[in-house]
This record gives sequence, structure tokens and C-alpha cells, in this order.
Amino acid sequence: MKAVKIASPGGLERLQVVEIADPGQPRAGEIRVRLQASSLNFHDFGVVSGRMPTEDGRIPMSDGAGVVEAVGAGVTEFGVGDQVVSCFFPQWADGPPPVADFSGTPGDGTDGYACEVAVRPVSWFTRAPKGYSPAEAATLTTAGLTAWRALVVDGGLKAGDTVLTLGTGGVSIFAVQLAIAMGAQVIATSSSDDKLSRLREMGASHTINYRTEPDWGARVRELTGGRGVDHVVEVGGPGTLPQSITACRVGGHISLIGVLTGASGEVPTAALMARQQRLQGLIVGSRAMQMDFVRALEVTGIRPLIDRSFALDQIADAFRHEESGAHFGKIVLEI
Repeated sequence: MKAVKIASPGGLERLQVVEIADPGQPRAGEIRVRLQASSLNFHDFGVVSGRMPTEDGRIPMSDGAGVVEAVGAGVTEFGVGDQVVSCFFPQWADGPPPVADFSGTPGDGTDGYACEVAVRPVSWFTRAPKGYSPAEAATLTTAGLTAWRALVVDGGLKAGDTVLTLGTGGVSIFAVQLAIAMGAQVIATSSSDDKLSRLREMGASHTINYRTEPDWGARVRELTGGRGVDHVVEVGGPGTLPQSITACRVGGHISLIGVLTGASGEVPTAALMARQQRLQGLIVGSRAMQMDFVRALEVTGIRPLIDRSFALDQIADAFRHEESGAHFGKIVLEI
């Protein structure tokens, strides 16, 4: 079968499309999945680019969606023909986070889903939302679940809240969609006026170009009558966190998700303390959270926003598109 492998030390030019042996039939407790789509995330780019070193010959991509072709003995949760989507942390079923690294994450510590078939334990997947295409389902594993956990699981989002999102990547777009669907108002930032216009079309109440308004935290406070937002979906990291603290209300919640501006930096701890805010780091979520998320998507009718699709053997071009920052929503690989 066809698969993509990373040649050490990484780099887009070292991604190789190869033929590998079919994994065969599932054993007890396993399912065989015919993979149909994956989607790109910043974490995947870190792995394939070599910035996050992995094993030579690793199959990348944490997100995988497809159809069950066979089930092993004792499997009752899925049947042949079921549409499924992968879990980012297969070892995290429920409860508090038990992991602090990517050693068990597909596409990083173990082989991922840039391939045609995978045989994995049943707990490595959940069912996909009814009516979703494989490409849509493939966006849920990392970006979708991260937004869900940030706002709903950790943030306790409720109708009438105000949410600040940064940029137009996969997590941020999902956060906009979830917030609006659940009756919250959205303030969104971007450096592109065209993207800001699209965010307003999606239902964002206010948008801010952070290049023309570098003190955007103060602008958010103005837009909320001096109060600040209830939730910040913080994907930038150290370069944007000071503005996010300014933008967030006293006692508000900041979900620290991304490191787009760097892995470390100065945090205005006095401001965070004075405003009594909750700054919470998070990485994706558990299988139980994903199952709740899938049910919520079916009820709300939210459909992922897909920017562009690429064939599996165009994976390097797909990552170059992501690297350019031109995308709005998710970039997908069709397998």
C-alpha cells in the first residue's frame, strides 16, 4: 500500500511516498480502517519539517478519517462500514490529562495516518459525525477538539459570553464556529482585511487588524465597554500573550494553545495576577471529549471550513501552503 515516510533529519523535500506492506487483518480488540483523509496541523508541520525530530521512516499525520473494513474479535463498538476518526492521544480515554509529551501520538511518537490502511486498537478511534465527508471528519482530531476543549470543557462556555480568537487557522476558525453556535459573541483578529471580512460573514461581531492596531488588547476592552472578553483562544504564544491578558476580563479564561510566536518568552505575571485570570495550557483532549464533541457537532450542524484539498502524494505542497499562511480554515489531504 502507499504511504508517506519522513527521512531524517526531516524537511519537506525529504518526504517520501513509498510502497509498504499491507498491515493485514485486525487482531482481537483492533479494527482495520481504510483511510480516506487527513488534515494538516502546526504540530504535523513541526514533525515533517524536522523542528520536532522523530524516528527515521516515521509515517506522519495525527489526523485520520476513514471507513472500517474489518473488526477483530471482541470488538462491538464499531462494525464494517462505519465512518471513524482518529484520536490524538490514544492512551487518554477520559479524566485528567495523563500525558505531557507526544510519545504515543500518531504521526510523532508512533506511525500516523499518511497511508492507505491502518490497523489499530479500537480505542484509537471514535465514530465520525453522521453526514460528514471523510475530509470534514479528518479536521476534528486535533484542531476541532482543541477548540472544543478550550471553550467548552475547560472554559465552560455559555450563551452570552464573549470570545476572542486570534488568526484564521484551524483551531481559531473552529472556535469562532463553536462560540457562535452556542450563543456567544466573537471578536476576531487577523492581519488580512480580506480574512477579517470573511470572519464577519461567519458571524463575528467585531474584527481587528492586529497590524494596523498593534495595541489590540486595549481595542478589545473598548469593544466590550471596558470589561474585556470572557475567553481568549490564545494560539500565538509569548508574542501575543501580553495583549491577550489586556483583552481578557477580570477573572476570565485564557486557553494557551499555540506557540506560533515562539516556545518561550516574558509573561506579564503582575497583570495576570492583578486581573485574577486563569491561564491554562492545553494540548488537544481525551477520547471521551472527542465523543462529546462529535455529538455536539451533530446537534449544532457545524461543518468544518476546508480551505483546500491535496492528494496524498502532494503532501509537501500542502505543507508549503500551510507555511505560507494564506489558508483560511483547514488544509486536507485526500487519500
